[in-house]
Amino acid sequence: MTVEITKTEPAAAERALAPDLARGLMLLLIVLSNTAFHLWKAEHGPSGWQPVDGGVVDHAVQFAMIVTLDMRVYPLFAFLFGYGMTQLYLRQTCTGTSARGAVRILRRRSLLLIVIGLAHSTLLMAGDIVGYYGLLSLALGLLFLRRGDRALKWWIGIGAALLLFGALEPVVSAWARGELGSLGDAGAEPGAAAYAADDPSWFGAAGTRLESGLFVTFVAAPLSLVGGGFTVFLLGFWAARRRILEAPGRHLPLLRRTAVLGIAVGWLGALPAALAHIGVLDVPDDAQSESGALSLLRDITGNAAGLGYVAALALFAHWWTRRAAGRGAGTGRGAGAGVATSVGIATSVGIAATTVTAVSAVGKRSLSCYLAHSLLFTPLLAAWGLGLGAHLTSATMALVAVGVWLVTVVGAYALERAGRRGPVEVVLRRLMYRSR
Repeated sequence: MTVEITKTEPAAAERALAPDLARGLMLLLIVLSNTAFHLWKAEHGPSGWQPVDGGVVDHAVQFAMIVTLDMRVYPLFAFLFGYGMTQLYLRQTCTGTSARGAVRILRRRSLLLIVIGLAHSTLLMAGDIVGYYGLLSLALGLLFLRRGDRALKWWIGIGAALLLFGALEPVVSAWARGELGSLGDAGAEPGAAAYAADDPSWFGAAGTRLESGLFVTFVAAPLSLVGGGFTVFLLGFWAARRRILEAPGRHLPLLRRTAVLGIAVGWLGALPAALAHIGVLDVPDDAQSESGALSLLRDITGNAAGLGYVAALALFAHWWTRRAAGRGAGTGRGAGAGVATSVGIATSVGIAATTVTAVSAVGKRSLSCYLAHSLLFTPLLAAWGLGLGAHLTSATMALVAVGVWLVTVVGAYALERAGRRGPVEVVLRRLMYRSR
């Protein structure tokens, strides 16, 4: 079926701010959300994610991460991944590539991402998501890229229903039996164990990481397709066909509603889990476990938060672009203003513009920067490396994560100034377009 596009397609040279800015900030959220698994000597809570030890500042960091990051960054990543896939598909078809040929290019890209993801998980970090989304993109690209909007909307609705059923069915059943507090398994192996950060042998840790990577890519990804995990991915398809991130000014009411409602629902949904984690709510450990009622509520509302983050970043990009255009139109005016005031304003504007450009540069090289996080993180923190993960707390680990992200920002900005792509993007493009 022919894809129905309601908006004019982007020219090949056009590059909107919002998608790249969103990807750049997303990588900061990802590196922060992964910090807990590198604290391999910390005592983890019933959920197996965040540590429970530390001081007041550490508990504040744990609380903030549960509310704003845990299971909230993955939907953001899924949406942007689906959006980028559709952008690439439309760009190819608009430059003369047949629909079948464009799908073939994207299929090759998905297979390459699976290989990159498995190599990444084996060599450095078991929590890799590139292989996971590579497999999802392989399946969903074949099934939906050439389908019409009507089919896409139907399957988005079906996926949303599957997600709600998967989250609510065990809760309702346990509540009906009077066993809601015991739903879950606090004795399950914590998720941090899959990272093998505490293994003093690189080879031993690599074996565990490979096992985790294979499970995430070839078991968890297909199961997510059955359970509706494709929903946010397909929303990225739908949004890209309407160029919502390239032209946010045309969709301001939708973006405002999504930002306010999505973030509110997402943060409120994680609030019980966060309050229980720091001891404000007294609930059974099973309810806080990864399959417990509080975690299920946190996870299902995370999809709303991820979409809210995308919308908020699109609104910021729209505001920033209009502000930059206004500054350009106003150049030369206000000749009577004080020289010192003008210089101060110009300096502040220049710093802000450089910051936005640098973060967007990370988004343009998101795969290289994502892999660079692990290249910097893992040898520094793992027991087989310098082992610093044993001596950090949630708060100090967050500072290290921000520092690692800033290193990639500086590197990406340098590449942007030099007019060069990220090294992994260069290799990926050569392999994707090898027939050309």
